[in-house]
Amino acid sequence: MRLFAAVLPPEHIADELAVEVDRLRQLPGAGRLRWTGRPGWHFTLAFYGEVPDDVAPALADRLARAARRAAPFTLALAGGGQFGRGRALWVGARGDVAELRLLAGRAEAAARKEGLPMGEHRPYKAHLTVARSRHELDVRPYVAALAEFTGGGWTVADLVLMRSRLPASGVPGEQPRYEVVGRWALGGAG
Repeated sequence: MRLFAAVLPPEHIADELAVEVDRLRQLPGAGRLRWTGRPGWHFTLAFYGEVPDDVAPALADRLARAARRAAPFTLALAGGGQFGRGRALWVGARGDVAELRLLAGRAEAAARKEGLPMGEHRPYKAHLTVARSRHELDVRPYVAALAEFTGGGWTVADLVLMRSRLPASGVPGEQPRYEVVGRWALGGAG
């Protein structure tokens, strides 16, 4: 299974983001970007790639322990940026970003302890991808528009293990499908 650990924004926050994304899609050249749909809006904590079926349960156990060791914290969507010279346009976060970063480190450590190859460790950058491009693209107007964006806050209360199914149809613009395969309350509550 193609898996990753994530934090999901609640519906009311996704509603706010949908309004902002609709505004961005009105900017000139927006048709050159592939806009992610609501089901794809998440903060990736750790991307695991293809995880063997016999390793997934042990990874889930480690993620459950990581969630119990973390207390709930507050986040809000704010600002934005880009990676890869416009290949990814994202919305950032404000609030207890240090706690989000700590949770990401624990999610990565869970995989390493199960022997999953995680590649080179890079400092965590909180981001929720809203658009992608196959080619380098000047997204400065979008980043500038996002600079003023600040969404409402919410309490992050759980860690989620997601499965990603890549498009197989070959239909242009088809999005990956995501499904929750595990969810654990932070601090062991709930």
